[in-house]
Amino acid sequence: MLEARIIEAVRAIVGPEGVFTAEEQIRTYESDGLAALRQKPELVVLPTTTEQVAALVKLCYDEKIPFAPRGSGTGLSGGALPSPGCIVIALSRMREILSIDLENQRAVVQPGVINLWVTQRVAPQGYYYAPDPSSQQVCSIGGNIAENSGGAHCLKYGFTVNHVLAMRVVLPTGEIVDIGGPALDSPGFDLPGIFVGSEGTLAIATEITLRLMRKPETVQTVLAAFHHTDAAGEAVSGIIGSGIIPAAIEMMDRLAIEAAEAAVHANYPDTNAVLIVELDGCAPEVAEQLAQVEEICRKLDCVEFRLAKSDEERALMWKGRKAAFAAVGRISPNYIVQDGVIPRTALSETLREIEALASQYNVRVANVFHAGDGNLHPLVLYDEREAGAAEHAELVAGEILRVCVAHGGSITGEHGVGADKKAYMEVMFGPDDLATHQLIRCAINPDNLCNPGKVYPTPRLCGETPGHYQPHPVELAGLGERF
Repeated sequence: MLEARIIEAVRAIVGPEGVFTAEEQIRTYESDGLAALRQKPELVVLPTTTEQVAALVKLCYDEKIPFAPRGSGTGLSGGALPSPGCIVIALSRMREILSIDLENQRAVVQPGVINLWVTQRVAPQGYYYAPDPSSQQVCSIGGNIAENSGGAHCLKYGFTVNHVLAMRVVLPTGEIVDIGGPALDSPGFDLPGIFVGSEGTLAIATEITLRLMRKPETVQTVLAAFHHTDAAGEAVSGIIGSGIIPAAIEMMDRLAIEAAEAAVHANYPDTNAVLIVELDGCAPEVAEQLAQVEEICRKLDCVEFRLAKSDEERALMWKGRKAAFAAVGRISPNYIVQDGVIPRTALSETLREIEALASQYNVRVANVFHAGDGNLHPLVLYDEREAGAAEHAELVAGEILRVCVAHGGSITGEHGVGADKKAYMEVMFGPDDLATHQLIRCAINPDNLCNPGKVYPTPRLCGETPGHYQPHPVELAGLGERF
């Protein structure tokens, strides 16, 4: 329970309207998109300026109160889950697009700005913001930065980290620092690269400089249907192996297709696997690539190859894919959204292993994923009313991560580790690896007040490391003084 003086100090910083204390208000913030993990915060604060964020963080630092940054709360790994005794600093009221510089292809935004708003603002002038998570209509730029979000088009254009040039951040001490710069490659250490994807454990970004892109001359989107996911996987490898880098290649299996059809009537065919392949660039190049893609798919007994003939048809193809996560609720009362990465060449074998796990534990798994870069999103379906069903689903979700790592992949592609997958960090990393990771956290967040309990399996005080490795005190010095 926070002391009354702390609550009054918070109110003095943001005003009474920026503080939530009522039970029905703070319950809204007890989880993010991973609703299975819940923890009620002590207080929810909604600042509107960088200076307010800095003052709040300084108060937490002085009083040794843990705090959790939060955007729209759409994360799927428990990254915004409050820790016990925590204050949630919700950035949803910091939602201004501060400036647009089309000549230099830049935009400066606050963290609460919704992803899609950036593209909507600059689209009339022929520009767009490339990272496009499936939740782009509701997820915020600040959350995208925390998780290094990707999306369907990250295959060709990269993740959030490839589109962030500079940030103004508030360190866990309350200090305001500027990192990066307007150039594509600033001299010195890549500090934005450290903060993007740090899952809110190093700082709170309050202003972000984004890279904008020109719309391509031509975009062509096709849907290719196959009898089996093996053939669809081979088509993915064939397309990439031919030298074509599509803007996107997405795959959905029968269960995911069924769910999308039930939810948005995307007019997908009745089949076991579909690919959505999007090509963009200059018109002659796209036409040639489209012919190659069709040839590759036809050789693998593609049962339907459908080219979107209008913007409306293209939007409908994508609507089904982007609605897939939520749509699964149409065919299952409960489900876990998993997120792992494998090499493209291991796609077919991995899907067979996931199918075997589902059969072994009597659960269903719907697969929908960014096939082009091997980022899987298996959705493990279950009914929590059945005895043991939730436990089996969690076990299968965890075993899928082990399968990904065994094939040379990763336990996360874009959803982050958060609170959900931190126990699996040791599947990928040894004690010395994790100790080295901790050097960064200890240098910037030595008291572990900034989003504690995330990413790492066993929280340690700075200076405590397993085994023989003991960092030198100089290594743990605050980096904030050197930005």
